[in-house]
Amino acid sequence: MANDAVIRHFTVGPLETNCYVVSDPATKEACVIDPGGDPAEIKDYLGANSLELKFIINTHGHGDHIAANSRFKVPIYIHRLDGDFLTDTSLNLSKAFAFGITSPRAARLLEGGERIKLGGLDLEILHTPGHTPGSISVKVGGSVFTGDALFAGGVGRTDFEYGDTDLLMRSIAEKLFTLDDRTVIYPGHGPGSTIGEEKRTNPFFR
Repeated sequence: MANDAVIRHFTVGPLETNCYVVSDPATKEACVIDPGGDPAEIKDYLGANSLELKFIINTHGHGDHIAANSRFKVPIYIHRLDGDFLTDTSLNLSKAFAFGITSPRAARLLEGGERIKLGGLDLEILHTPGHTPGSISVKVGGSVFTGDALFAGGVGRTDFEYGDTDLLMRSIAEKLFTLDDRTVIYPGHGPGSTIGEEKRTNPFFR
């Protein structure tokens, strides 16, 4: 039987991006989801809890989710359709804000449907495009990290050149709203929620 994940939330960077450290309490193996800034705070937490960081997962390639990738010398995982966002400041939108954020290239390009082991934890990759072509959500037990696809009371922006509103709505309906209603949502910005709560109250789906 898999262990329950320990989840630690950080609010990082100028756009108040949600970053998460997910760890297996039995093996002390950990991953970081969307290190968008404040690497020292994240590293302090890892060190204080004797966690071994194994890899980074980026839910998508926007600058506010990848800004601190280079500060952790571990493999980076991202969907293949967002792989070029890591090194292209126009695609990752940091050029527009004069930040010029880039990241090392990914060690592993995901497709969606993978199951990645982290100690005794099973991380399931769900391809949830629309905000970006390669947006993913990461399901771990009774939790799902939705990046900028689904928020509490909202959905991700699609007004970028590569955004697709219809695709985003299908992604949420077919990949996220089919999860158990009790599944806890950990989004890329703002407070958390549950799948059941969003199905009942999210104004984009009422």
